[in-house]
Amino acid sequence: MKSFLISLILAIICFASSSSAFSVPPSVVSSPIVSAAAPSTTSLNVFGKRKTKAQIEEEEALAAQYWQGEWVCKDCGYIYNKQECAGMYFEEQGAGFRCPQCSGPRRRYAKKVGDRVGTTLDGGDAPILIFSFGGVALTIAFGIWAVNNL
Repeated sequence: MKSFLISLILAIICFASSSSAFSVPPSVVSSPIVSAAAPSTTSLNVFGKRKTKAQIEEEEALAAQYWQGEWVCKDCGYIYNKQECAGMYFEEQGAGFRCPQCSGPRRRYAKKVGDRVGTTLDGGDAPILIFSFGGVALTIAFGIWAVNNL
């Protein structure tokens, strides 16, 4: 019973001290309201600092190096959005980049020109199709050889 009373008293003390941390200090309550005409002395920089003309020109020069049109995933039709993908241009993405919607590889993206979708410069589907059909042909040939040599 004695330990229960001690733990109850400690709990009340802890609760009282922690709730005082969330109360409004009297200096804030009694301070007058600051008028809209008075300038603020604090700088929050919520939206960042303004860019200089040199920084803007540098970003424009960087943007001119990359395709300004849309990149489209051939598997699911997802249109690459620079803001959703770490602010990087599509060409800056590494070989491990995957489509955020269908997890298709980077090579499945194509440049969209008007209403047409082209292929990328890394070969498109040709290597995949060649090796797939070659693998099927070798499997069939091995199966025929294995049956004849039983």
